[in-house]
Amino acid sequence: MKTVFSDIDGTLLNSTHQITPLTQQAIRALEHAQIPFVIVSARGPSGITPIMREYGFQCPMICYSGALILSENGQVLFQKGFQKRTAKAIIELAEQRQFDLSWCLFSFDEWIVKDRSDPRIVREEKIVKAESKQGSLETIAGDDVHKILCICNPRQILTIEQELKKAFPHLSIAKSADHLLEIMERGVTKAAAVKQFCQMRQIAPADTAAFGDNYNDLEMLQTVGHGFFMENAPEELKRLFPCHTKDNDHDGIFFALRQMGLDL
Repeated sequence: MKTVFSDIDGTLLNSTHQITPLTQQAIRALEHAQIPFVIVSARGPSGITPIMREYGFQCPMICYSGALILSENGQVLFQKGFQKRTAKAIIELAEQRQFDLSWCLFSFDEWIVKDRSDPRIVREEKIVKAESKQGSLETIAGDDVHKILCICNPRQILTIEQELKKAFPHLSIAKSADHLLEIMERGVTKAAAVKQFCQMRQIAPADTAAFGDNYNDLEMLQTVGHGFFMENAPEELKRLFPCHTKDNDHDGIFFALRQMGLDL
């Protein structure tokens, strides 16, 4: 095993947003064996680094579902965003159609929202343990936007997804939870980022493992040699992919790695 990739929410973290002791043990064992553990998440750096700080480990990060790849030391290895004018068009469409959503803009480590007092933003800040900044597209310092996150009414998310895909067929638009819609540049996926990382480190994807629990993880799990859905993944996804492990509350990562013969 050359590398282990893991999603965060619903996978690395349990239902109370903690890393269980056995999963911590697995990460330390990988570190001891000099097997890179790589976080692959729709989150940005500000939503990932507090986890590493809290649990005392450092690892490469694939952020924004693949739009930004950082080394163990925070060096930018790869980035792919879309232009601000595209972001402007997305926001204008959402507001014209009066979609029931709250949008977030991400660029490198910036997280910009329209209204920080929106309960959906307040909840998201608590989950990722990071603070957003109230502003607009002009608030972003960089030239590119790495991701737009739409926190949607779950009853409307499929309609919103269809409308956005119809209006912006050149973008990568994927549901990451029953209320979250991720919008990235075309070709940006967790699977593409895993391939990119493997190429940079000169390792074969077949020699790696990956763990996930949601729709935006499926292609990543199909890309690696040993992919596992957590037991808490939606039933329709588990029917599409044969390899499962225990859920995120019962140390699924630990038990799958041990089953693969790693000394944990």
